[in-house]
Amino acid sequence: MEKKNLDWGHLDFDYRETDWRYVAMYRNGSWGAGELVEDPNIVMNECAGVLQYAQTVFEGLKAYTTQDGRIVMFRPDLNADRMMDSCKRLEIPILPKELFIEGVEKVVKANEAYVPPYGSGATLYIRPYVFGINPVIGVKPADEYMFRVFTTPVGPYFKGGVKPITIKVSDFDRAAPHGTGNIKAGLNYAMSLHAIVTAHEEGFEENMYLDAASRTYVEETGGANFLFVDKEGDIVIPKSDSILPSITRRSLVTVAKDILGLKVTERKVAFEEVGSFKECGLCGTAAVISPVACVNDHGKEIFFEDCREEMGPVVKRLYDTLTGIQMGQIEGPEGWLHEVK
Repeated sequence: MEKKNLDWGHLDFDYRETDWRYVAMYRNGSWGAGELVEDPNIVMNECAGVLQYAQTVFEGLKAYTTQDGRIVMFRPDLNADRMMDSCKRLEIPILPKELFIEGVEKVVKANEAYVPPYGSGATLYIRPYVFGINPVIGVKPADEYMFRVFTTPVGPYFKGGVKPITIKVSDFDRAAPHGTGNIKAGLNYAMSLHAIVTAHEEGFEENMYLDAASRTYVEETGGANFLFVDKEGDIVIPKSDSILPSITRRSLVTVAKDILGLKVTERKVAFEEVGSFKECGLCGTAAVISPVACVNDHGKEIFFEDCREEMGPVVKRLYDTLTGIQMGQIEGPEGWLHEVK
C-alpha cells in the first residue's frame, strides 16, 4: 500500500487524524461485535457517565515497520491484560482480550498507509479506550460503554528526542496509597495536568513524583516509570503498589536480565539515595527510554554523571536492544512482535 505523503522524519508527538477507527458497544449486559468506522466524532448525552464521573480507561501502544518490511505491534497482549485490570478497578465491564486484539489489529491494518516507513524514527501510535456513555446522574457506574481504537502517526515524545532532560521534584501527589495509580485511568492523568504545566512553565520537561504517604520514596513521572543505574552498573527500579506497571519497563527488565546479562533489582528507592546513581531513564511506550540528566529538588540540582550530555552507556544498551527488537533488527523473545497481516 502506498504511504501517505507525510514528512515522516519530522513528526512531533501530536494527534493527526487517520482514515479509520474501531468501535464496539456494551449494552444489555454484553459486549457486541466491533466494526471499523470513518467518523472520528463521538455523539453522547450531556449526562454521559464519562463526562460526569470520569469513568474511562485507556491504553497506548505502537505499530512499527520492521527492517524486513513487516508491520508489527509490540506485546499487545499485555496491553489487553492491563486494560482488563483497569476496567475491573473502575467497575467497567471487562473488555474481552480477543475484542481488544481484534480492534487494534483491524485499525492498524485499515490505516496501513499511515504506518511510518522503517528508519524514519516515527511510529503509528495506537490508542484503545473504554468509557461510560449512557446518562448517569447518581454516583454509580454507567450501564452502557463504548470501546474505541484510533491511530495517529507520531515522532519522538520529547522534542529533543533521546537527549537527556531535566526534571523536578513535584510538590503534588500523583496517586494515593490504595488508590488508582496502578491502573491506566484517565482520572490519574487529569490529576497530573496542573503539575506538568507548572513544570513546563518553570523550564522542566517532567516531574518526579514521590510517594504520597511519606514523600520519601521515588514513584514515577506523570507518564513513565523510572529506571536507575548504580555505580556497579546494576539496574535499580522503584517498586510500589501505586506505580503503573509499564509494559516497556517490564520488557526492559527481561532485556537486561536475559539478553544483556545485567543485574536488576526492583525495590523501594528512597529519594535520598537518588544522587548515588550514575544513570537515570524514564521508560514508557511513548518515549521508550528518555535519559535524565538532572533532578531539581527545589533548587538543589542532582546530576546523573553518565547522563549529563548524552544517554548513559547502560541505558543506551537497553534502548538499542529493545528498539532493535521492536524494529526486527534483533531477535527477541517469542511472541513479543505481533505481526499485522
